[in-house]
This record gives sequence, C-alpha cells and structure tokens, in this order.
Amino acid sequence: MTKNPPPLQQNPYYEGVPTYMTEVYDWAYVDPNWVRALDRNLVVKTLLFLNDQRLMRRYLAQLQPGQRVWQLAHVYGDLVQRAAEKVGPHGEFVLTDVTPIQIEHGSRKLKDMPWAKVIRSDAADYQPEGRFDVICSFFLLHEVPEQKKREIVEHMLAQLPDDGKLVFVDYHNPARWQPIRYILKLVNHYLEPFANALWQHEISHYAKQPERYHWEKETIFGGVYQCVIVTKKR
Repeated sequence: MTKNPPPLQQNPYYEGVPTYMTEVYDWAYVDPNWVRALDRNLVVKTLLFLNDQRLMRRYLAQLQPGQRVWQLAHVYGDLVQRAAEKVGPHGEFVLTDVTPIQIEHGSRKLKDMPWAKVIRSDAADYQPEGRFDVICSFFLLHEVPEQKKREIVEHMLAQLPDDGKLVFVDYHNPARWQPIRYILKLVNHYLEPFANALWQHEISHYAKQPERYHWEKETIFGGVYQCVIVTKKR
C-alpha cells in the first residue's frame, strides 16, 4: 500500500526553507523531483535564450586563481564547477544556498575540489570567516522579495573589502524593440512575481548608501540581462 507523502513541515527538503520559496518556487528550486529534472546545461541554455555562456563568461572573467570567492546561491548546470576550477586549489570557493536540495546538488558537483565549500545559509545572513576577493549573485535578486533584495545587497556590500568586487548578473529592463521583452512579461506575471522590480530599479537602488561605490553596468541581449560590477570608491 502506497504511503502518503509527509507534510511539508516534516519533509527534510523543506525544513527551514523560506515561505516565499515554497509558495512561489517550489517547482523550480525546492521539490527534489523538479530540481533533478531542471539541473542541466540544456535547461539553463533554453531559459536564458542561448545567452548562458555569454553571461557566465562575465562572471568567470572576474575570477583569478588563488582568490577567495563567495557565490550566494547554487546555479543549475556546470557554473559552480567552472567557477571553483577557475579559483583553483590555491584559492577558496564558497557556495551557499538556503535549500537542502540545492546544497545536495552543489555538494555533488564540488565533491572532488577540496578547496570548495558548500554551506547552507540564507544569502543575507551568511557570516564568513575572513574576506572575499569576489562575491557573486548570479540570477538571485530577481527571485527574492523586495525587502530580501535590500538585505542581500546590503549584506554583500558589508562584506566587500577595499580591493574586492561584487558581481551581479541578473535580469534587466529589455528594450522595447526586443521581442523577448514580451515573452518575459508573461513569464514574470505567472512565474516570477519578484522579477519586475529589476525592470523598474537599478541594483544600486537596494543599497542604503550607493554613492559610496562604483556601479559599472553592462547590458546584454538588448537589455534583457545586466552585469554589474561594484567596487568601493577610494
């Protein structure tokens, strides 16, 4: 006789997961069955309209061997391996995520790299030991509510050393001539309720004192995506 699945509060894959994730992104990032199906390079390529490599290169270009790097959330496909490999055994790569299934997948991908650590933590709460040279949010901000955006950006800025950098790769406000704009309007309406905020606000909007930093922005694919590099003003 088939047993009924345990209620969410008793399911280890849902333990401690923020409510907004179970309510909005259960199918994408929490339910282990969906995650196993989606965690593939082909899925990433499709979701990013064939721009996956262009966007990943923006992030990877900021990394150097021997650096300490913190990536705020697990990303589907092989990005975490590529980032950890770029840092190499003389550096340290730290991956954090708030959901058990993402920790499971990240740990599997990085298990052969002893310089890589996978830690379960909310992106706005992680307290690292020592400084990081690069801190990256790769397609995370569009997935969190407004207050959480502010908390994440402020926390990243608080961890930024004088000679370090933050990297944000995420959605942007597409040009009106860009046909993808109208596809994403439907996607955002039905599946990504927190994403429209990045069409309306610069990432610097979520910092309490943005004037203290340089915000270098590049838009990609007709404004569909953005890469923002943040450094401290000297």
